[in-house]
Amino acid sequence: MAQPRYKELVDTLAADIRSGHLRAGTRLPTHRQLASAHGLALVTATRVYAELAAMGLVSGETGRGTFVREISLPPRQGIDQFALAAGMVDLNFNYPALPGQADLLRSALRQLAASGDLESLLRYQPHGGRQHERAAVARHLASRGLKVGWEQVSLVNGAQAGLAATVMALLGPGDVVAVDTLTYPGFKVLAEACRLELAPIQASGQGFDLDALERLCRTRRVRAVYVMPTLHNPLGWVTGAQWRRQLVSIARRHGLLIIEDAAYAFLADKPPAPLAALAPETAVYVSGFSKNIATGLRVGFVVASAESMKAIERIIRATTWNTPGVMTSIACAWLDDGTVERLEAEKRRDAKIRQSMAAEILAGLNCVRHPSSYFVWLPLSHEVRADQVAAALMREQISVSTAEPYATSHHVPHAVRLALGSVELDVLRESLETVRRVISGYAY
Repeated sequence: MAQPRYKELVDTLAADIRSGHLRAGTRLPTHRQLASAHGLALVTATRVYAELAAMGLVSGETGRGTFVREISLPPRQGIDQFALAAGMVDLNFNYPALPGQADLLRSALRQLAASGDLESLLRYQPHGGRQHERAAVARHLASRGLKVGWEQVSLVNGAQAGLAATVMALLGPGDVVAVDTLTYPGFKVLAEACRLELAPIQASGQGFDLDALERLCRTRRVRAVYVMPTLHNPLGWVTGAQWRRQLVSIARRHGLLIIEDAAYAFLADKPPAPLAALAPETAVYVSGFSKNIATGLRVGFVVASAESMKAIERIIRATTWNTPGVMTSIACAWLDDGTVERLEAEKRRDAKIRQSMAAEILAGLNCVRHPSSYFVWLPLSHEVRADQVAAALMREQISVSTAEPYATSHHVPHAVRLALGSVELDVLRESLETVRRVISGYAY
């Protein structure tokens, strides 16, 4: 059976892009021009570009048009974890580690082996974690301004699993979730898998526009809001106390669930109280130990009201049953003996050193950053395309992310995100100098 005519056009354009006949950065005809040139309905022309975008070959930019994408970049660069080629410098993902952490793990494993607790670790654990471990997390949270009982805490397989359990337990397909126009890619992936509708809210200073959220709630049935109030990824802001109080007021007025992602919160010095402390009845707080201890540990936690926690624990039971006891034992022992507190302090100092280096080397470029975060956001000038910069850096053996994985609206800004925490300082310095050289080369 012959394939539809629009499919033939998709195949033709895809072949022209892959062969280099249509070069990266080429502006393609508008949807109306494409429809007119090929005798298609406008909706069919839109479908042609949608299929090419799904193949990672083009990107649409609101107000500018549809452009050929730099196809030397993996289609899900900045979203999925790929095995990097030997010699490739990873400024894409953050997995900050400090000297001596491997020795800490060796010591912890020896202590665990000698503790006499091994028999219990061979058995199933309670879905939300053992009581003494949940209590250890609750004590840790009290130092962050969030005072909760152990029964309001569940242990999960990392913060991403905590977000997944929260969404699966408390939201459903078709629910509208308000988000920043630039947000954590892992939540976008989760929303797609759970068929949530993301409603982007424009930024207004340090945080999204609360008036815009209010208007959205009056015109749409918004079910939840997903926020990173303490050290936003990728923009690095820490929202003020007044902004947080106003958001809580809106959430209560419109019955919104607040999903508070605090993965990087430990890097901020004395931030305002968490949203979950201001609105414990409607906010779910999610964080973990990937950034402050180690990404391979895969232990996180969720804090929620008693009613919400019942639903979340049912999802944990349905998906993972429990977080592995060996991992939770190590993490909670480090909470109790002060290791986590010490690592967090050392990583704050380390992040400040890296940010100072970035500020020095990238001076003169538009640079959005927090002084103690592990990432930098670089908006590019109007004549510079982010995918071409990322591809050029990949040829220099440096992997970075563009704005595409973070964007929740049709407008994808030309910007790159640099993760600063995954390489040695001398490698980071050399890589940042290369980033500056490449961006400057495209700008002039």
